[in-house]
Amino acid sequence: MAVQRWESCIYTAEEERDFFKFYLGPTLEKNGLGYKKIIVWDHNRDLLFQRASTILNDPEAAKYVWGTGFHWHEDWKDGTPMFKNVAHVNEVYPDKKLILTEGCNEHYDLERLKNEDPRLAARYGKSMINDFNKGTFAWTDWNILLDETGGPNHVGNLCFSPVHGNTKTDVLTFTNTFYYIGHFSKFIRPGAKRISSVSSSNSVIATAFKNKNDSIAIIAMNTADTPLEYTITIDLKTAKLKLVAHFIQTIVLN
Repeated sequence: MAVQRWESCIYTAEEERDFFKFYLGPTLEKNGLGYKKIIVWDHNRDLLFQRASTILNDPEAAKYVWGTGFHWHEDWKDGTPMFKNVAHVNEVYPDKKLILTEGCNEHYDLERLKNEDPRLAARYGKSMINDFNKGTFAWTDWNILLDETGGPNHVGNLCFSPVHGNTKTDVLTFTNTFYYIGHFSKFIRPGAKRISSVSSSNSVIATAFKNKNDSIAIIAMNTADTPLEYTITIDLKTAKLKLVAHFIQTIVLN
C-alpha cells in the first residue's frame, strides 16, 4: 500500500482479497499446501481493520486466511500507536490470528546507540504489552541483527536493531532492546495463555500469561520519568515492588 523508495507491490484490499480467493488459496490447496499459514495485509495498524474486514468478510477468501499481519510505523503521523485497531480486529474476527510482523526503530544514530537512549527499548516494551493485551498472537522484530551503520541496506534505510555487529572489530553490542524482548520470550513459554491483568495507574502497563506448567509470568513497565512503587494483587495476596523509570521487569509466580 506504500509508495516508497524500495521494492513494493501495491494491492487494494479488494485485489488482495481476490488474489487469495481465486488464485493463491486454491493453488496451494490443489498442490497439497493448504496447511500453509497465509497472513494478509502485513502493513501498519492504521488501516488494519479496513483491510482485514474487506478480506475476512468474504467467506470464500477468509477460509484461506490464517491471520492478519501488521506493523507499528503508523505513529509517524502523530506519535501515537493505534493499538485500538488491533483490538477491533480481534473482537470481530476472534478465529483469525494477529501477528506483528515488523517493528524497528528508524533513523539510525550512533550517539543514541552509544548512550542507550531509553526510548528505543521502551517503544518495544510499550508495543509488545499493548499488542498482546489487544489479542496479538505473535510478535517479531524486523531485524534482530544489523551492522555498525544500521545496515546493510541498498536504499539507505538505516535502522536500530536489538543487536548490532561491528564488521570492523567483530564486536557484538546487545542493546537494552534485546533484553526487553527477552522479558517476553524467556518467560512466556510456548503454549502459554494470556490472562487478565488490569493496572490502576497510567504509569504502569502490564501483561500476564499463564504457562503450561501453571506458572504465571507478569511483565510490567514503568512509562513515567520517575521511579515508582507498586503492588501486584492476586485474590487476597499482595506483593510490593519497585520499578525504575522507563524500565521493565518480569515477575514469575510459581
